[in-house]
Amino acid sequence: MNHLNIDIETYSSVDIKKSGLYRYVQSPDFQIMLFGYSLNGSPVHVVDLMRGEKIPPEIVNLLFDPSCIKHAYNAAFEWYCLSKHFGVENPTGWLPQWRCTMLHGLYCGYTAGLAATGEALGLPQDKQKMQIGDRLIEIFCKPYRLSKSAGRVRVLPHHEPEKWDLFKEYCRQDVVTEMEIERRLSPYPVPDEVQRQWVTDQIINSRGVAVDMDFVRGALWCSQTITDRLMNEAISLSGLENPKSVAQLTKWLQEETGEEIGDLRKDTVKGLLEKGLCSEKARRLLEIRQGLGKSSVAKYSAMESAVCEDGRIRGMLQFYGANRTGRWAGRIVQPQNMPQTHISALTLARELVKRGDIEMLELLYGNVPDALSQLIRTALVASPGCLLVDADFSAIEARVIAWLAGEEWVLEVFRTHGKVYEACAARMFGVPIEKIVKGNPEYALRQKGKIATLALGYQGSTGALVSMGALKQGLAENDLPDIVARWRRANSRIVDLWYSVERAAVETIKTGQPHGVNRLIFDMEGDSSGQYFMTITLPSGRKLYYAKPFLVPNGRGFESIRYRGVNQGKWREIDTYGGKLVENIVQAIARDCLAVNIERLESAGFPVVFHVHDEIVIEMPEDKADLGKVTAIMSQPIDWAPGLPLKAEGWVDRFYKKD
Repeated sequence: MNHLNIDIETYSSVDIKKSGLYRYVQSPDFQIMLFGYSLNGSPVHVVDLMRGEKIPPEIVNLLFDPSCIKHAYNAAFEWYCLSKHFGVENPTGWLPQWRCTMLHGLYCGYTAGLAATGEALGLPQDKQKMQIGDRLIEIFCKPYRLSKSAGRVRVLPHHEPEKWDLFKEYCRQDVVTEMEIERRLSPYPVPDEVQRQWVTDQIINSRGVAVDMDFVRGALWCSQTITDRLMNEAISLSGLENPKSVAQLTKWLQEETGEEIGDLRKDTVKGLLEKGLCSEKARRLLEIRQGLGKSSVAKYSAMESAVCEDGRIRGMLQFYGANRTGRWAGRIVQPQNMPQTHISALTLARELVKRGDIEMLELLYGNVPDALSQLIRTALVASPGCLLVDADFSAIEARVIAWLAGEEWVLEVFRTHGKVYEACAARMFGVPIEKIVKGNPEYALRQKGKIATLALGYQGSTGALVSMGALKQGLAENDLPDIVARWRRANSRIVDLWYSVERAAVETIKTGQPHGVNRLIFDMEGDSSGQYFMTITLPSGRKLYYAKPFLVPNGRGFESIRYRGVNQGKWREIDTYGGKLVENIVQAIARDCLAVNIERLESAGFPVVFHVHDEIVIEMPEDKADLGKVTAIMSQPIDWAPGLPLKAEGWVDRFYKKD
């Protein structure tokens, strides 16, 4: 079998960071400028397409030879760009021939960036990515910033010949780095099943989802109109030159209220409003600050930038975007962090936005920026003649952790009536579950059962309850320790799981020997290059990787676990413990349940357009939009998870929402 390692350099007037890969490539001026490749590990060649060089015919043949595996870092980019360059009629049919080295790095717990991964792996300098690359990309890959004065749209090779030669070397070096990363990671292969999931993910990303652009344009117009109005009001009230300036507004508020104000973050502003200020002007300025700070409204602009000619947004999902669990992450419009939809009469609200009827929106919904924020989901719609079918796993993490721990009473609840919050409260407080119903005083216990179930599964204590909003929901602070103690007594198997997992991890790191715990296998893996990992093999067969783990005394007579990983975008040492490892494991298993069902739905003829956490969104013709069939598929047992009770619920509509 032949192997081609590939890196390309491209030009487009579309900003890929704002608009995404698909809009970028679909730009009329898109062009591949350099094609770097290595065949079967041979020295790298760079084909200068800008200077009339041609990709050798034998390499073109290998590009489309199913027996030749194509490797690239972030292979989705090379795959789609080359599909456009060669006019491939069925690009997704070409996907199984590609392997993504970035995915390989992410699978092994490394970062997404080529340079950062090479550095984390300790590649020698001659194998690392050239640092000057960002500057060269600014010069050659984007429109020329001084185009009006210079009389040209972009920088071509003959404008900067020396820099162009350096750019070719940069392309060559990227192939070298990608090959070395692939070589270093080869002892830790990506499982075939994960590779198939990557292919499916690219198919879903290329399918995309339709956008109601009339609604998006109406929302942008309403937003700008309201912003102008609020800015004018803020200037009139405060006399400030720029009321959006944090420094200016903070100083004005301190002078107006006589209070020390450290920042103007969302939570701070909300707290100041709840606290009550003596000045009506100050209160109104803070309310305006809230209105101007609706960052989710910016998602409408992101949609406008990313929508393709056929009215669909593509590339919203990042495969293996969550580093330690392998969960998906969002891109472009970030569907994972869209505000929930609580306002009523959504169809009417959407029509008012389309018409730009701000007065009626204010009359019916009050705060227009807040209404626009809540409506952002509804901009994603079904194509004409189709409907969206949305199905969401019910309490997936609570089910998985109970299954993994063998907490049989919880599993029985999910197999029967499903009232896990009531059942938890009944067990915690020794009250018959039949009494925890609306109208009875015992119903107040349900809230304690709910917040404990949501907050305490990963070894959290009173702080976890507070973070989950216990105090804001009316629970007394002095009740929290009792809630923690009662929940832990009621869920002793889950508590045992935390400590069993931590002991297995510590012993594995200490001895290098494998340890099995509750359907999991802990092991140490390493190679001659100096890499070593603690791995956790999940029930699905997929592994979680913790690079270069070691133990440190924690001051309490025990040993704490540290490893190297990505934290806040940087490669650094990270502390972990039993509950945190259990959280990683449970979320990873939930991710695998989702992946299995995406494949099942695709095979059954239900095309997925995107998914969010444990929720899958499908687009189907109106006469085939069968929610019952979808939820039945998602509720089927999984071979590698015998006894795990799964249940899905959902809705059918013309637009996306949070039901």
